[in-house]
Amino acid sequence: MKHAETVTFGGSGLDRAAELRTDHAALEVAKSHPDSRAVLFWRGKPLVAPERPCELVRLPMNHPVVGDVVEPPVFLGREDGACRFACDLSFWEPADLDPATLGGFLDPSEQRHPDLPDGTAFLELRRIMTWLTPRDAELAATGKAILGWHQTHGFCARCGAASEIAQAGWQRICPSCGGSHFPRTDPVVIMLITRGNDVLMGRSPGWPEGMYSLLAGFVEPGETLEAAVRREVYEETGVRVGPVGYLASQPWPFPASLMFGCIGEAITEEITIDPVEIEDALWISRERMMTVFAGGDPAILPARKGAIAHFLLENWLADRLD
Repeated sequence: MKHAETVTFGGSGLDRAAELRTDHAALEVAKSHPDSRAVLFWRGKPLVAPERPCELVRLPMNHPVVGDVVEPPVFLGREDGACRFACDLSFWEPADLDPATLGGFLDPSEQRHPDLPDGTAFLELRRIMTWLTPRDAELAATGKAILGWHQTHGFCARCGAASEIAQAGWQRICPSCGGSHFPRTDPVVIMLITRGNDVLMGRSPGWPEGMYSLLAGFVEPGETLEAAVRREVYEETGVRVGPVGYLASQPWPFPASLMFGCIGEAITEEITIDPVEIEDALWISRERMMTVFAGGDPAILPARKGAIAHFLLENWLADRLD
């Protein structure tokens, strides 16, 4: 697909400089270099200047708040030759924190640290992902994903002992049994299933009213992407799928998925939903989907901009899937 890497979180070409991850001396020098910068996160939210166009904030490594960070910074790579690090400020407790606003489908709350520059705030990445440049989006997605992995993988999966950060944040090593652990990425298929002029859409329980999207599901061990597409569609809707092809991928750090956008041709039409998996599914014609995208459908909302579902549907409507 010619436009594959224009998907949100993709295509910025960040130099990850993996060769530096084990070069402790070079990284120590980089941490004190005047051109190096830190990207801050608070409970998965990146620090940004939220006025559009939204900008990911890059702080000097000697900024006092960066110095307060407890865990070692994670090396993200080089940007224009200068090193970038992700720093986790999740231990900070905002004075006006309202826990009820956190963790929702689209968290609207903003947290402002008193010692950070005026006009900056920690914002939910889902909310701002389409406001960022491709480079800012890749840095934010990478930092969010890797810091989230550290928060949930502090103990060895082999023996249960506390593990230690290695390779500039890209590995954890167990000092007890010697086990090595690396960041996980969960493969997920998301599929544009068509039958003639129609596309198959579904909605999960708990989604906002009117929200529908393409079907998606995790790839199981020992399974190809094509098999996962056919299995997930059949399990959720009872629709059988024939030929399957690959279109594009998207890193999706909520918390750690890689979405494989696929196209599949349905060979049956009748829908029988699995109510445990989804709440509803239906076929939508190309003409109706154009109305949905224009915001003119009374029952269905447009797919969220920034998500690969919107990207695939948009290119399907524009006949740009080659």
